[in-house]
Amino acid sequence: MAFTRTRAAARRRRWTAVLGATALAFAAGGALAAPATALGSAQSVDFTTRCVPPPIAGIPPIEGTTTAVISVDNATPKVGDTVKVTYSVTKPAASNPVDLALPADILTPSGKVVLGGAQTGAVSVTGPKKNPPVPGKGAFPGFSMTGSFTVTTAGAITLSPGDYNIHTSYLMELDTPCTVLNPPAPVSETVQAGDQPVPNERTLALGAASGAPGVRVTVTGAKFTPLTEVTVAARAGAAETADRMTVTTDSEGGFVARLKVNDLATTGIVAYEGGSWNAEKGAGPLPYQVIDDTPTPPNSQKITATVQAGELSMTQAGDAVSLSAVDFGQGGSATGALQTVTVKDFRGGPAGWSVTGKVTDFTGPGGAIGADKLSWTPACVAKEGSPSACAAGSAGPVGSGATLASTANGTVTGGEFTVDAQLALDVPAFTAPGAYAGVLTLTLS
Repeated sequence: MAFTRTRAAARRRRWTAVLGATALAFAAGGALAAPATALGSAQSVDFTTRCVPPPIAGIPPIEGTTTAVISVDNATPKVGDTVKVTYSVTKPAASNPVDLALPADILTPSGKVVLGGAQTGAVSVTGPKKNPPVPGKGAFPGFSMTGSFTVTTAGAITLSPGDYNIHTSYLMELDTPCTVLNPPAPVSETVQAGDQPVPNERTLALGAASGAPGVRVTVTGAKFTPLTEVTVAARAGAAETADRMTVTTDSEGGFVARLKVNDLATTGIVAYEGGSWNAEKGAGPLPYQVIDDTPTPPNSQKITATVQAGELSMTQAGDAVSLSAVDFGQGGSATGALQTVTVKDFRGGPAGWSVTGKVTDFTGPGGAIGADKLSWTPACVAKEGSPSACAAGSAGPVGSGATLASTANGTVTGGEFTVDAQLALDVPAFTAPGAYAGVLTLTLS
């Protein structure tokens, strides 16, 4: 019986030694997966932590310096965006103080990232239950925890390391809470949040579609910024004429203007906020024609030519693409080319255009290959003489949405454009043999 008690006591001492080593290991940081790479303005910071080991360890609270870095996946978000945050301890201040080795995958961290500046609060972060074996008296690697927050306010938002906890699943389920002394810890990352773009709902209406030179046309605007000065102007194609005036909107963003139109070349009327045309803060153009009522001199003929605005359209050379085959057991890229797309912008206005694409999963005998496995490398060429320059979209996955090509807004836009793309579908090595098909949908806007 005495022998049994002695063995039990020895076992408790071993457990206490192991648990004590675990608690001390995380007093100044912890040990899990390798830290993530910092993005944006992320910088490593040092701060003092106080960790309280589990009572069973029999170790008093321990203070030490933790080195950590906060990184984000988007350093310039908009209000309403979700930002992923990674809290990485890169250099624990302590090592395993005993000869007993700690096994792999027993440690799970959690913690808080403190927000400051334009938006305050705390972001909950957690890490995986994963760590390499730690030899006796060996150094501890760093660990990472991730979480996310939604941007609610525009401006500079600071991120600082906060308190964290280490949960140990070895022999017993235990926690080692670690708090930041003299909070807040130094700022490790700053994101610059912008305002969410407001949809342009501004509208115009004309009292008439034509008139003689010098006749005033009634222009009615709605949903402009309340109590703001608005320019109402006539246009000849994409260029403004000398026929213009300014009005101030009412408390609901509406206005009524009486614009005198003289220029015989007038094709439309616009209204906008600010010193010059801005498609995001304007409305129109609405078509308007000046009818020349000047009497024709004797023995003469009046000759009139009209340039009519056309449409924005898109055509494609075909509706099927066959990618190259890949071998079962090897997989790899099934490649091919997008059927050529032709965009014609004959509107004669200031607005640009974009072509976006999205693709479904590729289904076949072995199930589905995800839509995110299809990538493209776009190319776009403008026909000689086109007012607009064409910009190809970025190379990368198509998935649920990606830009194929676009043109920017400008004073004069339009033209004819040829759009192509090289396609590549990443097929897993042991995908069941057979044909896999998905549908790529292109949208012109």
